[in-house]
Amino acid sequence: MPARTVVITGASSGFGRGVALRLAQEGFNLVLAARRSHLLQQLADECGPNAIAVTCDVGDPHAVEKLAAAAIAKFNRFDVWINNAGVAALGAFERIPLEDHMRVVQTNLGGAIAGSYVALRHFRQLGDGTLINVASMLGRTPAPYYASYCATKYGIIGLCDALRQEVAAVGANNIRICAVLPMAADTPFFDHAANYTGHTLHPFPITDAEEIVDAIVGVVNAPQDEVTVGLSATAAVIAERMSQTITHGMTGAMQQLLQDEAPEAPIESGNLHRPLAIGTGVHGSILQRLDVERNQPRH
Repeated sequence: MPARTVVITGASSGFGRGVALRLAQEGFNLVLAARRSHLLQQLADECGPNAIAVTCDVGDPHAVEKLAAAAIAKFNRFDVWINNAGVAALGAFERIPLEDHMRVVQTNLGGAIAGSYVALRHFRQLGDGTLINVASMLGRTPAPYYASYCATKYGIIGLCDALRQEVAAVGANNIRICAVLPMAADTPFFDHAANYTGHTLHPFPITDAEEIVDAIVGVVNAPQDEVTVGLSATAAVIAERMSQTITHGMTGAMQQLLQDEAPEAPIESGNLHRPLAIGTGVHGSILQRLDVERNQPRH
């Protein structure tokens, strides 16, 4: 049986890089996409001869169509499409430039819609395939200062739910629509995020990146409609179902406290409008930075 082909967006770091390296070990053909061309090519070299790098900004629908075409040109088909690319602008909603909010929507939700579109058209022709959208627990349980990010992740979960209904309505049972919902993780995400809070970012709780990589690889091999990753994610879902008012109140108060106690930091637009050189691994610097801040004397 020929090796299956997987397309991964946002592959240059974080979950995407981790999933690519893991799937390469399992013998998959890989089509790796992101904006940072040099990192993509390095990753493709690490993954072996059955991996190709395709520079792609998923906020551009035409670039996503070219990505699908490149996968088909190289491997004749693709069997799994993972929409993983994502950005964030964090801070009080009205203090973030509107163009930054719109860029978050363009990349996260627009990229997921474009990727889902080209993937489903291909899967309908094949008669099978797996679409995996990496959402977030912030698509189920909102948090202050993540407003546009939450909006995109709620949108991705809604997109998955609606697409699932569509494939079921036509009996396309071999096409699977999957959503993976991680909590905040120790990846370069927080190194890349636009920060308008005026403070260093203090996400909580933080999940090991490898746990989310394990979950995504697991869905590639055994598709599930929706996967929450980790005990904290499961607890958040249960709390949300029991009482939205209490859960939202507690989440909001905790996020405000964490921000207020964090050291001051400059305003930065992160990687929204251009890729950054920093943050190239599966893991990021957030845990190391938080450990340093905890050990610094308070004035």
